[in-house]
Amino acid sequence: MAEAKRDYYEVLGIGRDADDAAIKKAYRVLAKKYHPDMNPGDKEAEKKFKEASEAYAVLSDPEKRRQYDQFGHAAFEGGAGGAGGFGGFDFNGADFSDIFGDIFGDLFGGGHRGGRANNGPMKGANIRKSIRITFEEAVFGCEKELDLILKDPCEDCNGTGAKPGTSPETCSKCGGRGQIVYTSQSFFGTVQNVQTCPACGGSGKAIKEKCPKCSGTGYTSSRKRIKVSIPAGIDNGQSVRIRDKGEPGLNGGPRGDLLVEVNVSRHPVFQRQDVHIFSTVPISFAVAALGGDVRIPTVDGDVIYTVKAGTKTDTKVRLKGKGVPSLRNSQVRGDHYVTLVIQTPERLSAEAKEALRRFDELTGNTLNQNIGGGEKEKKKKKGFMEKVKEAFEE
Repeated sequence: MAEAKRDYYEVLGIGRDADDAAIKKAYRVLAKKYHPDMNPGDKEAEKKFKEASEAYAVLSDPEKRRQYDQFGHAAFEGGAGGAGGFGGFDFNGADFSDIFGDIFGDLFGGGHRGGRANNGPMKGANIRKSIRITFEEAVFGCEKELDLILKDPCEDCNGTGAKPGTSPETCSKCGGRGQIVYTSQSFFGTVQNVQTCPACGGSGKAIKEKCPKCSGTGYTSSRKRIKVSIPAGIDNGQSVRIRDKGEPGLNGGPRGDLLVEVNVSRHPVFQRQDVHIFSTVPISFAVAALGGDVRIPTVDGDVIYTVKAGTKTDTKVRLKGKGVPSLRNSQVRGDHYVTLVIQTPERLSAEAKEALRRFDELTGNTLNQNIGGGEKEKKKKKGFMEKVKEAFEE
């Protein structure tokens, strides 16, 4: 018993109201996934590929789609009779050209679309370098210098790569097009694949006699110092782009760019989140209880801040406008958030200890009062026992 065919809309995974673009997009995904060249020897993938192709051949044709919507699969039974299709289905009239042009371009590195050769002017490659700066330099910006080896057009051959007095010739392998067209046989017949000419590298030109100074490359290298302006507010991992300081262009194209990645060193006190700065400042118990002035370090220098009486530990203080400038507008700055932490002294003199005990008594610390009371009671009991002992000794 023959296996029942699935609904064509179900095969492509689309709704019955799908337009031509949706049908083509859905089929392209399935064709690329199940194409025999991508799944050699996989019978199941080949079956799904044929199923999707059959569904696309019907739904992409307005007349066939109308018949299918009205009569279903019965509209094509009996009359198609093996006219070159899969499983007796007739593919005549179905346009797969643009679909498989794209698919084979993905499979084999660039399908032939009748485009122009790539031997026109091309921008040079970008150069990437990194630089390390301090936290403060990132906040306020700075000037740095980089030592680079840069290429420049050879002065002897004017960048042609040919020996002075000679000129580059048309590449015999690609005929000056810069591309080679390879023809291969696929499931659907002959397919053309376009690749960069390996002989001329896509330039379309061949050099018979190379320039002795640049060895035919057309460029000479030299060490140069490049000044880099680091903008205020730059963050770790961001890059500064310097135009036209990259690799030279090809065939008269512009130079690439220099991309300088900024690495910001950690600060021992400050931490940064976006345009805001965070830090912690210790304060004494006396200042927290009574209030007073504390000195808070910021990127702009120390700031005197008045702590309110009764301040608790981990209190957050906001210093408006003491953060990092915005990259978009250096006149706009973030804030500096400070956490005040009460510091417990580790070493105390006898006088200081006594003062703290007296402080506990005055503030009604019941725990210390109980401890103190126990010690007094102990002393009283000890005095009584001594008196009894003295009485018996008499």
